[in-house]
Amino acid sequence: MSIDDAERAYLDHAATTVLRPAALEAFTAAAAVRGNPSSVHASGRRARGVLDEALETIGSLLGVPRSWLIMTSGGTEADNLAIRSVALGVHAADPARTAVAVAATDHPAVLATAQSLEAGTPSLQARLLPVDARGLLRPEGIAAALADGAVSVISAALVNNETGARQDLAALAAAARPHRTLVHTDAVQGIGHAPLPSFEDVDLMSLSGHKIGAPVGVGVLVATPDVPFGVASTGGGQQRGVRSGTLDAAHAAAFAAALRETLAERDQQRERIRALAASLTAGIRRIDPGARFTLPEGSPRSEHIVHVVFPGADSDALLFLLDERGVDSSAGSACSAGVTQASPVLAAMGISDRQARGALRLSFGWTSTQRDVDVLLAALPEALEKARAVGALFS
Repeated sequence: MSIDDAERAYLDHAATTVLRPAALEAFTAAAAVRGNPSSVHASGRRARGVLDEALETIGSLLGVPRSWLIMTSGGTEADNLAIRSVALGVHAADPARTAVAVAATDHPAVLATAQSLEAGTPSLQARLLPVDARGLLRPEGIAAALADGAVSVISAALVNNETGARQDLAALAAAARPHRTLVHTDAVQGIGHAPLPSFEDVDLMSLSGHKIGAPVGVGVLVATPDVPFGVASTGGGQQRGVRSGTLDAAHAAAFAAALRETLAERDQQRERIRALAASLTAGIRRIDPGARFTLPEGSPRSEHIVHVVFPGADSDALLFLLDERGVDSSAGSACSAGVTQASPVLAAMGISDRQARGALRLSFGWTSTQRDVDVLLAALPEALEKARAVGALFS
């Protein structure tokens, strides 16, 4: 049975939220302006004007000069620049800086980049920062990673993309500063849902458009002016010489429009989403008192993500059955080539693969309503029963 999009419950905003009309309008208007922003003729200057206005808006909304902005194709590219390019740039200036340190629960764009950096550059090392059962960085792990002064950049996501755990970036910065270590955060999942860190605490911050209602294909790396970069691409030398290529005015305009609405609505949306999450959590507990919520009560988190494990259920079967009944949800990160696999995030938190069977991530966004919660709760009992029958076959 096919269920029309309008009738579905969309509970996967952590993967991609819904395109905002203001962002679509801004993109369409900017795309209609002909000319390359780097050209000096009249059409090029008009295109440059569109781009400049977007960059000024983004910078103003984030409270930084526009010169700190490096436009990217999304959060993954921003993370790659922050980890790989910065590590190479720092190492070139100071050969004693031979390591990067990243949270063991971070997004694959950070973890895989750190690990590939180590694999491709024998002189560089990736260090994983351990977390506790709440997914929060262990202070002793941070201290151990930084002790020898070799770490060029240390990274932790503001909000974890699977569990919603929120890191204390001010504490991370306080540990890093005495070692002159640069601090990066992937704030892709946090923007609009948690207060952004101060740039007195972080030197680099990654953002992505499709998490806030802009189109897929645009992101931003905010980098303070003293951050050294290794060259990521060669060409015309745009964007501080870090990322050469023709600048995309249309996507920048869409990002600016989405960011403006996201930040303007932030407090109202957080209260509304907090109420939806509470309703969802209470409903799940009524249906299955044995359900295990991954983050304990009172743990620092963003309320837009509810991560729960249903013991005995098969995650793939549960996702399929909910999908069949009109619910869009996920088992974890959507950035694993569409393949559901054991979660390194849960493993780092001390949850075994067996314990993590039946994991479900439900996430809210700017279009979420109580109806989404009601549709999920109506579909859940039967889906759980059948998913547990499948799980019993593999136990």
